[in-house]
Amino acid sequence: MTPDAVVFDLDGVITDTAHLHFLAWRAVAQEIGITFDENFNEQLKGISRMDSLQRILQHGGKAGAFSDKQRLALAGKKNDLYVRSLASLTQASLLPGIREVLAEIRAAKVKIGLASVSLNAPGIVQALGVHKAFDFCADASRIACSKPDPEIFLAACAGLKVRPESAIGIEDAAAGVEAINAAGMLSVGIGSGLEQAGLQLHSTRELTWKCLSDFWASRPVLIRN
Repeated sequence: MTPDAVVFDLDGVITDTAHLHFLAWRAVAQEIGITFDENFNEQLKGISRMDSLQRILQHGGKAGAFSDKQRLALAGKKNDLYVRSLASLTQASLLPGIREVLAEIRAAKVKIGLASVSLNAPGIVQALGVHKAFDFCADASRIACSKPDPEIFLAACAGLKVRPESAIGIEDAAAGVEAINAAGMLSVGIGSGLEQAGLQLHSTRELTWKCLSDFWASRPVLIRN
């Protein structure tokens, strides 16, 4: 038996644009008198643009200093900077082992989905040259609740026409792992500090179809009377 689908997060799993996000947010934050480092930036992994901005404003003691319109403008400025930086992405920007594992999953005739809250996800997978690998990409613009809410993963499973409990989700952020678990999927965490994941790997180099299929085979199966 194999899972019906494998659903990937994008940033930190397929490619790593965390530093590009950091540079864009840092530039915007500096304009309004807020400074933060890459350690703080770890808190922004896996959450939406507006939630990220709110955390930055709280960090700088300015949570109530801007109107809704001003916050939207700040988030828009950050996104403009970030989108411009995406021009540096190429097929070489895929994380190690990702091209191979996508091909292995395809060869096993298992569906592949993308669950990213990034509104830029379609352009990123296009730039990486892997857009055809995905059977369905959840539309972040239709998602009301950011991770750790399971909405994006449930949307991916619905688009793939699979039950969440018959799918594996792969994430690199604690909020994302929490979202996968809440969706009722099996969770794989890439990186440290993801103890809530059903399977924790050090890097994408360890992510293979054999690894995923063995994990699936070892899962506890509920026997219904």
